[in-house]
Amino acid sequence: MTDTRILTAQQRMRPPLRTYVTLLKPRVMSLVVFTAAAGLFAAPGDPGVLTALVSILLIAIGAGASGALNMWWDADIDAVMRRTRNRPIPDGRISPTGALVYGLALSVFSVVALAMVANALAAAILAFTIFFYVVIYSMILKRRTPQNIVIGGAAGAFPPMIGWAVATGAVSFESIALFTLIFLWTPPHFWALSLYMNDDFTRAGVPMLTVTHGKPRTRRHILAYTFCLAPVAVALSFSGVGGPVYLIASVAMNALFLSGALAIGRRDEATAEADRYRRERSYFRLSLYYLFFHFMAIWVDAILRKAGFGIWTNWPSLF
Repeated sequence: MTDTRILTAQQRMRPPLRTYVTLLKPRVMSLVVFTAAAGLFAAPGDPGVLTALVSILLIAIGAGASGALNMWWDADIDAVMRRTRNRPIPDGRISPTGALVYGLALSVFSVVALAMVANALAAAILAFTIFFYVVIYSMILKRRTPQNIVIGGAAGAFPPMIGWAVATGAVSFESIALFTLIFLWTPPHFWALSLYMNDDFTRAGVPMLTVTHGKPRTRRHILAYTFCLAPVAVALSFSGVGGPVYLIASVAMNALFLSGALAIGRRDEATAEADRYRRERSYFRLSLYYLFFHFMAIWVDAILRKAGFGIWTNWPSLF
């Protein structure tokens, strides 16, 4: 028994590599990498293969650093939420101080290295993204206002702009449009989750819209944001990052997304509880596919455009 206790203490003093990876929020990081890479590849500039690969890696490290700092700050509420109670700090795999130092070190490294590898603008946007997620969202908004995810969602919308800046050294209409797509997508995506995880947020004292204004109003907000998102997403088809593939994917996905929002908007709480929020869970999963297919279509159109295929080479000029 004594040996087991000593081993446990030693393990906690020297957390395994898997703990440090978990602190980076790999699922969120993968989304950041995917959207940032799409922004970089769809941009008209050509930073070179090595610069592009290293830049994407540094953007991923910066995103992971903000995740670690978020876990450090939110350790108290993570401990009482079913969805997050097994994270490294609440379950004792790493100390809060260790997570803080780790997050700060990776933040500084990723920003400085991106400035050296790519350019100052890309590094500045990455630095602001980390600051926005940790300070503006986690420390200021998350525990104080039901608009937390609306405003805070900007942090997850910056990666395509960073990728674009890596390739071009500038911010353009197209990169702002990519930002807007993710910014408007985030609230309905996260509010769908909060509909069936509301007990977690209530227990932790996080003022999600479902907690402060109730689920019926949240359902109406999801529907409103989905209707705002659809025209923005489809309009991107006719920009410099759009194309025939994106147009088809966007029309199809927005039709599904609007249909899903209408379905959960009409639901009453008794029905939702009876089927364990089946439609809400389905809509949340659909939201993940929604973003994936939009950015995958951007990738495909960019590949065909750069390869010089017919209609893709002069697509925006057709309109």
